[in-house]
Amino acid sequence: MNEINQPHTPIAVGDGAAIPHKSDAGLFTAWRIAFFGSIILCLFLAFGRPDQYMAIFKFIPDGIVITFKVTLGAIMLAIVFGLIAGLGRISSNRLINGTASLYVEVIRGIPLLVQLFYIYYALGRFVKIPDMFSAIIAMAFCYGAYMAEIFRAGIQSIPKGQMEAALSLGMSRQQAMRQVILPQAFKVVLPPIGNGFIALLKDSSLVSILAVSDLLRRGREYASETFNYFETYTVIALIYLIMTLFFSKLISIMEERLNDGR
Repeated sequence: MNEINQPHTPIAVGDGAAIPHKSDAGLFTAWRIAFFGSIILCLFLAFGRPDQYMAIFKFIPDGIVITFKVTLGAIMLAIVFGLIAGLGRISSNRLINGTASLYVEVIRGIPLLVQLFYIYYALGRFVKIPDMFSAIIAMAFCYGAYMAEIFRAGIQSIPKGQMEAALSLGMSRQQAMRQVILPQAFKVVLPPIGNGFIALLKDSSLVSILAVSDLLRRGREYASETFNYFETYTVIALIYLIMTLFFSKLISIMEERLNDGR
C-alpha cells in the first residue's frame, strides 16, 4: 500500500478491481467493451442457444442473492473490525497498539481459505457455527485486517493541525477524533473500501467449500448434474465479471464526486 503524504490523497490498494476513470482512456474503453460485451454475450447465449444456456441462467439466481448477502454482511463487519483496529494502530497506548498490530499481522499472514476452514471445521469441534455465518465471520476477520491499514492511513492523512485546532477549542481528544478527524478520513477511505468490497465479492466464491449455496456452488451443482462444465462455468465467469465491472464503475463515480466536492 502506498503511503499518503498529503491530505485527501486516494489510497492505493492492489487486490481489488481496476477502477475506470475517464482520464485513463484505455482503461475506460476496456471497461465499456468488457461490461457491455459480457451483457450482450449473456443475452446471446440465453436466447440464441436456450437449450444449453437458458437452464443455467434459471438455476443460479438464488446463488447470486446468497453471494451478495455474504459479501454485504462480511464488508459491513470488516469495516467495524477495521475501524477499531485502525484506531488501535494509531493509539499511544502500547497494549492497545500492540494488540491491534498483532491482529493485523497475524490475520494478513494467513490465507483466507485457511481461515474459512479453521472457523468452520476446527472451531466447529467446539462450537457449531452455521455455514453462512462462518463464511461471513472468516471473511470479515480477514478483510478487517486490511481495512485497519486503510483506516490508519486515512486518519494519518489528515493534517495534525486539525487535531491541534480541535483541542485548542476545548474538545477532548476523543471528541476531536469523532467529530473532526473521522468525518474527513471517511472521505479518504471510501474509495479503497469500495475497492475492497469488489475484492471481497470475488473472494466470496471460496465460501462454496462450506456448503454455502452461493453463485459458484450453484454452478457446481448444475454442472455435476448435467456434465455441462464448459457452459456452466462460462456463465458463472461472465456473471462475476459483470458484477465486478458494475461495482468498479460505481466506485469510479463515487471517487469523481468526492474529488469534485473538495
